[in-house]
Amino acid sequence: MMVQPGREAVVRVPVATLWTAPEAVRPTDRPALGVTPDVATWIAGMDRDQQVGECVLTQLLLGERVLVTEVRADGWAQVVALAQPAAKLDVRGYPGWLPTAQLTAPAEPGPPVTPLVVDALHTALHTTPDGPPALPGVILGTRLAPAGRPVDGWRPVFAPGHAEPLWAPEGDLVPLPAERPEAKEVLALAERLRGLIYIWGGLSTDGIDCSGLVHLAWRRHGLTLPRDADDQAEATTPLALGEERPGDLYFFARPGRRIHHIGIVSTEPQGDVRRMLHACYVKRLVVEERLPPDREATLVGAHRI
Repeated sequence: MMVQPGREAVVRVPVATLWTAPEAVRPTDRPALGVTPDVATWIAGMDRDQQVGECVLTQLLLGERVLVTEVRADGWAQVVALAQPAAKLDVRGYPGWLPTAQLTAPAEPGPPVTPLVVDALHTALHTTPDGPPALPGVILGTRLAPAGRPVDGWRPVFAPGHAEPLWAPEGDLVPLPAERPEAKEVLALAERLRGLIYIWGGLSTDGIDCSGLVHLAWRRHGLTLPRDADDQAEATTPLALGEERPGDLYFFARPGRRIHHIGIVSTEPQGDVRRMLHACYVKRLVVEERLPPDREATLVGAHRI
């Protein structure tokens, strides 16, 4: 496909990373930049400081729609990620740069169908049932269009950039929910990501950040939230502290500063004891814990979706 400014495209790789600028990428980022990016290897190769490099903005999943706003001759495209609201940056979605080779043309519209969504932390799309993988590393929350009936435990799906359907293990896919999920369902999904590595801008089951954890957990259940914590606060309903319940959200900010952190309420508060599940910048992991003193000091509210 010829990627052109002013037109939409879709992500053709399992996970594409969105960067602040092509010049911002580091030597350690090479595995994430190719025609077939290897996100797991990229993250495994980072040291503790590189995990929080602010050159990464967010990540896009297979099939995610973007609006192309600029194309460079060196193989980079500036895009707006349409499924990741970021009102303070661009009312259309999250802006940034990614390799043009990680994009392809959108499919022609077909009859309306209920999308499937990946419910496994990772799966692979294969060329034939039980055949070689064509797209390994497809992650939780990825939406796929069904391409027919299951066969012997395998489900055919359409994948961007592939003329013929690919096949996924049937048990790794579920229909995208038609109804709003209960908060406890979303919390249970997020609990499955405990122990995941913290990556600034991460939005995958290889590495994730605090607002990415919240965005992805709700996205898996069919609800689109903004990408960043301060925008997530504006899109949710404030509660009086003490009224929060599991699945609600805690927000954190320093005096006079904008919200910088978010966590998912994991248990009902017991007096002054509050607990949350969050992607922790300090520990570089997704953890469930009692709010430590520094978090208590910067807690500015609880919200409900």
